[in-house]
Amino acid sequence: MAIISRGFHGRRPDPGRKLPPGQYEVHDFPVLSAGPTPRVTHDEWEFTLTTEAGARHTWDWAQLMAMPAETPTVDLHCVTKWSKFGTHWEGVSLDSLMEDVETAADFALVHSYGGYTTNLPLEDLLDGKAWIAHRYDGEELAPEHGGPARLLVPHLYLWKSAKWVRGIELLLDDEPGFWEGLGYHSYGDPWREQRYQGD
Repeated sequence: MAIISRGFHGRRPDPGRKLPPGQYEVHDFPVLSAGPTPRVTHDEWEFTLTTEAGARHTWDWAQLMAMPAETPTVDLHCVTKWSKFGTHWEGVSLDSLMEDVETAADFALVHSYGGYTTNLPLEDLLDGKAWIAHRYDGEELAPEHGGPARLLVPHLYLWKSAKWVRGIELLLDDEPGFWEGLGYHSYGDPWREQRYQGD
């Protein structure tokens, strides 16, 4: 994971928009990825929730599509300082996926196709705060934005919304993911500008 692709530029925020500290508004959708873009077909895609006791709950693409979908409209805030307002998504709430999962875990480690990981408290995935998103702006989610499905946790910096998601490991203790192990903040609240450890 050594390649960082960049494709963004900044603009002044529209009047009335509230940006987190240090952010600027964009109107395009920048693509930043650590490493090559995984190409995962619907037939290959699988998502697994694994509890701290080792119990596995797995969904294939057809099973995910059969679940009730929600259509959140949310603002995105990237740690590289761009923000995008009013993005339209479709996906399955983590509340639905966790409905029959018994766990005492407080933390989650998210795994992606391609080897990327990121960590966050489990409570930040529940109560309507996170989705497995599979459509963006009325279209199937493109691979460069994490398709066929990505995690969407819009109240945290975008690196927590892991692209190409394939599973979540539920843990009793916090465990750093890819960027967190390189010095990025464990939580990543854009309104508190938690970009790096110590912020």
